[in-house]
Amino acid sequence: MTLSTFSLEGKTALVTGGATGIGAAITLALAEAGANIAMTVHKRPADEVIHAIDALDRHCLPLAYDLSTLTPTRADALFEEIAGELAPVDILVNNAGIIRRAPATDFPYDDWQAVMKVNLEAVWLLSQAAGKHMQSRGGKIITIASVLSFQGGMFVPAYTAAKHAVTGLTKALANEWASKGINVNAIAPGYIRTANTQALQDDAERNQALLTRIPAGRWGEPSDLGSAAVFLSSDAANYVHGTTLAVDGGWLAR
Repeated sequence: MTLSTFSLEGKTALVTGGATGIGAAITLALAEAGANIAMTVHKRPADEVIHAIDALDRHCLPLAYDLSTLTPTRADALFEEIAGELAPVDILVNNAGIIRRAPATDFPYDDWQAVMKVNLEAVWLLSQAAGKHMQSRGGKIITIASVLSFQGGMFVPAYTAAKHAVTGLTKALANEWASKGINVNAIAPGYIRTANTQALQDDAERNQALLTRIPAGRWGEPSDLGSAAVFLSSDAANYVHGTTLAVDGGWLAR
């Protein structure tokens, strides 16, 4: 095996929510490995990531997209649009996600639906569309799961349910598509410094409790996820199917 095994030169990647946080770190890592990038952007500015990709001499196609309104037809059309503007998608990273916090007895139904729309339904629709487009030539599908794919968490029932579901979906799709050269895997980040975890970072007592439990002794940074995404997107992972790779500072081992 050589470093070229990890190269993504000539590949086209679609990263949802690719402008900030974990998504931005993965987007830049894939571009640094050689991929051209399409990314969905919703509400948050993408200029910084676009400029960084341009500086790497890679193509970047930002797409204004609200994944909560995704339909099967729109998912298929998204892949057609990227194929027309860049090239057919070789790598799909289902990264976009939202979180809502409240005690289970008070958890608003609207919040439950919002989380499921983005964190599960959009993952399914985009993965299904990717599977159709990759059937004849293979490809890589990666979904960002969570350590809460394996644990219950506190005050985040919708998020936990969705993240459990995407690991099951990862296995189900891998079983169907591995023989077609489509690798379907997931990455389970631990506690990473992003906007989604800001409430925990700002809670001094909860923050200290988390740090005490993490064997690495620190919060993860979005950049900690980039290399894992490159690995699962590359030929180095050609025999990796249906797995969820924890990048969690040892949290799940504790």
